[in-house]
Amino acid sequence: MTQDHQEHQHGDSCCGHKHSAEPAAEKKYTDPVCGMQVSKNPEKTARFQGIAYYFCSNSCVSKFNATPENYIKAKKIIAMGSVGTATVATAVSTSTKEAASCCGAGADVGADVGADAGDTMQSDAQGEHQDPVCGMRVNADSKHQLVHEGQSYYFCCNSCLEKFRKDPAAWLDPAKRPAPKAVAKDAIFTCPMHLEIEQIGPGTCPLCGMALEPKEASMEEDTSELDDMRRRFKFSLVLSVPLLIMTMGDMLPGVSFHGLLGMTVYNWLQFLLATPVVLWAGLPFFERALASFKSMHLNMFSLIGVGTAAAYLFSLVALLLPDALPAAFKMDGMAPLYFEAAAVIICLVLLGQVLELRARSQTNAAIKALLGLTPATAIRIADDGSEAEITLDQVLVGDRLRVKPGAHIPVDGVLLDGHSNVDEAMLTGEPLPVSKQVGDKLSAGTINQQGSFSMQAQRIGKDTLLASIIDLVNQAGRSRAPIQKLADQVSGWFVPGVIAAAVLAFAGWAAWGPAPALANGLMAAVSVLIIACPCALGLATPISVTVGIGRGAHDGVLIKDAEALERLEKIDTLVIDKTGTLTEGKPSMQNFKVVAGEVVAGEPEADLLALAMTLEQRSEHPVAHAIVSYAEARGSKAVSISDFMSVTGKGVSANIDGKAVLLGNPALLKEHAIAMQEFEPQVAAWQALGHTVMLMAVDQKVVALLSVADKIKANSKEAIAQLQQQGMHIIVLTGDNAISAQAVAKQLGLDDVRADLLPADKFRIVQELQAQGRVVAMAGDGINDAPALAQADVGIAMGSGTDVAMHSAHVVLVKGDLRGIVKARSLSQQAMKNIRQNLFFAFAYNFVGVPVAAGLLYPWFDILLSPMIASAAMSLSSVSVISNALRLRKAKL
Repeated sequence: MTQDHQEHQHGDSCCGHKHSAEPAAEKKYTDPVCGMQVSKNPEKTARFQGIAYYFCSNSCVSKFNATPENYIKAKKIIAMGSVGTATVATAVSTSTKEAASCCGAGADVGADVGADAGDTMQSDAQGEHQDPVCGMRVNADSKHQLVHEGQSYYFCCNSCLEKFRKDPAAWLDPAKRPAPKAVAKDAIFTCPMHLEIEQIGPGTCPLCGMALEPKEASMEEDTSELDDMRRRFKFSLVLSVPLLIMTMGDMLPGVSFHGLLGMTVYNWLQFLLATPVVLWAGLPFFERALASFKSMHLNMFSLIGVGTAAAYLFSLVALLLPDALPAAFKMDGMAPLYFEAAAVIICLVLLGQVLELRARSQTNAAIKALLGLTPATAIRIADDGSEAEITLDQVLVGDRLRVKPGAHIPVDGVLLDGHSNVDEAMLTGEPLPVSKQVGDKLSAGTINQQGSFSMQAQRIGKDTLLASIIDLVNQAGRSRAPIQKLADQVSGWFVPGVIAAAVLAFAGWAAWGPAPALANGLMAAVSVLIIACPCALGLATPISVTVGIGRGAHDGVLIKDAEALERLEKIDTLVIDKTGTLTEGKPSMQNFKVVAGEVVAGEPEADLLALAMTLEQRSEHPVAHAIVSYAEARGSKAVSISDFMSVTGKGVSANIDGKAVLLGNPALLKEHAIAMQEFEPQVAAWQALGHTVMLMAVDQKVVALLSVADKIKANSKEAIAQLQQQGMHIIVLTGDNAISAQAVAKQLGLDDVRADLLPADKFRIVQELQAQGRVVAMAGDGINDAPALAQADVGIAMGSGTDVAMHSAHVVLVKGDLRGIVKARSLSQQAMKNIRQNLFFAFAYNFVGVPVAAGLLYPWFDILLSPMIASAAMSLSSVSVISNALRLRKAKL
């Protein structure tokens, strides 16, 4: 018996094994594959559309993970993670004798699966053919076959066959499949306060009652919730304003609506005006309140629902059955009515919802701006040279595309012909355009400023750099900062505490308040329930994180999660790789100096450069590549040479027109007894800068000096100086030799250098620094930096580096500009300041507002807060928090 079978938890399982049942008291779950009842087991769990499913065995887990859509039928229902009353999908019944196929076909699969009738799976694990659509093994006996271009193809079911028949080329060559849209609108919606809540389509959060928003930003914004709230607000405003004027008119001298209309008409008119507002305009709030009590996840709408319902129902009883009320509720024998309070509260809460939804729609402005950079179409160049405009999703890898002046580049690729200046501000934040020549890389969303050119598509759809930036920003905006834990802990007892405060306020007024004591107590309790705002507390952190990370993306600083955003301001030590981080990462020619008075046979500098290029063209050494690239950029052409010889570790030699030519390091020239004493000071000076120095000799005479080095990035010195001014301790970690490392460090004003390191050494040094209590950031670009990037408190990868480094890091500098570290720290400082301001405001608002609403100031200042004023304050509190967070969009980095 296999271990997998031994692990079954149920009785008559899908595999025919029997085991003792679990205790009846333990909650059971239905295995969506075999239908058996099982207990929760983390080792036999899978997630689909945000919901966890539990299985009897690893075999069922594997089947489900392979094709979850065959066992689950998606429904538009809230997925609440730990909230057991809601699901997002329904298990589809399948036969316990035969599992469903990859396409939903099976022997006894019900109609819910959606397979064609009679579309029985023809899979065979030992089959000699592979279904080109789903990859399952099938044999030649399968009844689902198709001949395409003389070749027979076999399928597991008719669904796969039909998919293949519609577009055979797409299934035979994945590279030819149409690209998905750069960022397609996602059907998954989530709560900005409770990220575990996910739902297919819009709705409300079952935990806090807030309107859900798309998990991924889209240009096609869903405004259905805002439109509904705006419509309800306008309706409530039309009825609430005359109701408020009518009930408050008695405060004006000479105005008495109840005297004019009579008390009976006056009271019933209040009822008629308030009832549509409360029962229709306020219906969403009561639905959310009821849902919160059912799930026992109390929230702001629990308080609004209880408060407005209490005011309205009390008024209804006072209107219909006034004699049933105790005398303590009455003044001068009449019970007060609070229809206007209930209606105005609903009206003001609706106003708050409209303002909040409008403000929240602006938090993803940075992502929407990036989405707007992708053009809807591209111009494809056919093999015959003709051009046609196509939609972006029709672009294929390898297509030749035309980019006209002023147009956005549609996909990532390489420039084939022509040249231009490209505005890459969306990647780097730098306003100056970048010159592009043949062979240079191009990124989707950047702008061609001048000149028409053609390009070859290399990365399309969600594989483009722009799409990956948008995806990273989306994910980061949904992450939680550690500081959010404080708000989460407070929110857990906040609503029950407010309800308790309302009960105490009512009891206090009933016991010691002036007449009508119970009526005043009721209003105090309603005010307490209405003024409290847990949403302001819950939104304080996530809104600032979303806006802040979007602001960083605008300047080419991609922060992957909220924790990194919070930690950045605490960094006191930066360990930084040299090659590719401080430097360009590839050797380039730094100096080519023809020795004065020693030009042999009148050969000009251009000829010597051409000769150097010819000698080095046959070498694969990076230094040789640097010399060749330098010469080619200056139009040098190769010359004819003979007797070429490479001397390992020293250089090369050859003959040209009967002259012996050497190009190599000083050791090579010494070996050939060539005098070079007068050049040694220059050689030493360049070597001190970390350059690799070579000399060229013709017929035993030195004619030129060359130096090659990994050039320091243009902005490295400025960035290092700014970080040092901020008190940052900077350490250079490199696998390069100590001489080169010290030379680079000296030019940058750095004195702590650790050279000749392996990846494990960098990792160990980061650990040692952390053990000393330092908060460490690591900046690097290579695979060898990945362990240290992952270990550091904040890993910072160069966008020009390896994918491994970028995946290991928490922050990515899109163009590898070290000034991005300065920007990231500045953004962190401003974002955390903003978050603290929001938290302070939210705590202070509730700390002051609840006691005032309870009437704590009444004995000294005769102040009793109206529920309508409490409602206005509550509505504006969330808006104030969001508005403060939106200030980050204009933060100077």
